[in-house]
Formats: sequence, structure tokens, C-alpha cells
Amino acid sequence: QVQLVESGGGLVQPGGSLRLSCVFFGSMVRFYDMGWYRQAPGKQRELVARITSGGTTTYADSVKGRFTISRDNAKNTVYLQMNSLNAEDTAVYYCNAAISSLNSYWGQGTQVTVSS
Repeated sequence: QVQLVESGGGLVQPGGSLRLSCVFFGSMVRFYDMGWYRQAPGKQRELVARITSGGTTTYADSVKGRFTISRDNAKNTVYLQMNSLNAEDTAVYYCNAAISSLNSYWGQGTQVTVSS
């Protein structure tokens, strides 16, 4: 059984930074592709960034150059460094771990609010 616990969300001013963390409780984290998704009010959940088990990263166009995803398998943790935040980044951010379409797990989400 896999459990994901996110942290690091909060209220930040436009232009500010936050770092989200997602701790993976389970075994064999190094085999999982890890991702950060977000869902704003009234919108569908969307992929923000993804890092494969091999370390390949993918970003949504809207966050390229501002966000960085990384993983530390020794700490069972994936991070999302978010810089130059703007109001459009306001959403609940969810961590995902997937080893296949049948084995995909979600965290409970952490709120990020960008406002002055």
C-alpha cells in the first residue's frame, strides 16, 4: 500500500516562491514515476510537472522556467520548487505516484494561494 503526504503549501505574494514536498510511504519508490498536479476552482485537474523513475522531467508550458521538480529516493520524497508565482498558480496541488495505469496513487493535496 502506498500513501503520499504533501506539505509546503500556503499563502504567498505574487513573485514569491514556495517549495512543496511529497513524502512517499511505501516500498520501491525508485520504480515510480512521480508527478505534481493542480486543480483550481471550477477547473479540471492538470499536470504541472512529472519526473520519471529514470529522472526525466516534463513540465506544463505555463510553468516552464519557473517550477522545478526533483526527487530524492533516499528520502522517499519528491519536491516542487515554485518561483515567480502568480495568481494563476493558485490551486490545490496534488502529488501522484504511478508505476502503471492500474497502480496510481494520490495525496490529499495542499493549497497554494498567490495573492497580495
